[in-house]
Amino acid sequence: MDDDALDADPWEEHAGWWQDGFTDGADAEYTEQILPLVADLLAGYDRILDVGAGEGQISRLAAGLGASAVVGVDPAATQVLAAVARAGGPSYLRAGAAHLPFGDASFDAVVACLVFEHIEAVDEAIAEVGRVLRPGGRFAFFLNHPLLQTPGSGWIDDQVLDPPEQYWRIGPYLVESIELEEVHKDVFLPFVHRPLSRYVNAMADHGMVLRRMHEPAPPEGFLARASEYREASTIPRLLVLVAEREA
Repeated sequence: MDDDALDADPWEEHAGWWQDGFTDGADAEYTEQILPLVADLLAGYDRILDVGAGEGQISRLAAGLGASAVVGVDPAATQVLAAVARAGGPSYLRAGAAHLPFGDASFDAVVACLVFEHIEAVDEAIAEVGRVLRPGGRFAFFLNHPLLQTPGSGWIDDQVLDPPEQYWRIGPYLVESIELEEVHKDVFLPFVHRPLSRYVNAMADHGMVLRRMHEPAPPEGFLARASEYREASTIPRLLVLVAEREA
């Protein structure tokens, strides 16, 4: 059993939690920030692959942009079945990111949205993205910000100092780690932390050159629901890397 198959297990168990909480307009970060960025970055691309598609909301958005072929892959059968049931134009396959069942240069664009934080076989997965992208193709790579969302990071209200200070504490950024995090009551998911350079250098090793970065502030809808985060609203939660496959 490969790493992707192992990674699928908690997503099988908690697929319903994900679908209820983060799709169909339930989550402000997706509706106000992530989905508009995806639409902007994938506009004009014809053959699109969605890696870690889950129940398909990114894939459906890509199909709605006018792409002639959109394929979503996910290692969790429960997610793939939900994606097929919700339809919307894309095709779906059960597959892990480290073993993409497609030929070389099959796609004009690849999108991975908040997926690689849950993949142990990162080098193999990035190599596969580079392999299936055509020369000049785009990789839209969405991550929880590897620096500012490092495990152990957070907003500190230090009342011991005189005068008191508030600041964002950065955790052990350079230490690669795998942690099982309780993201909701009784919902435990594995998160893999890596420094940003790990991703950028792996992309470069497999022919993908970084063209742009986006570090958007948390959207207003998220801040309205997470009032404790408002004081840290200048700290981005999201990082988007936009890479191009070299000829």
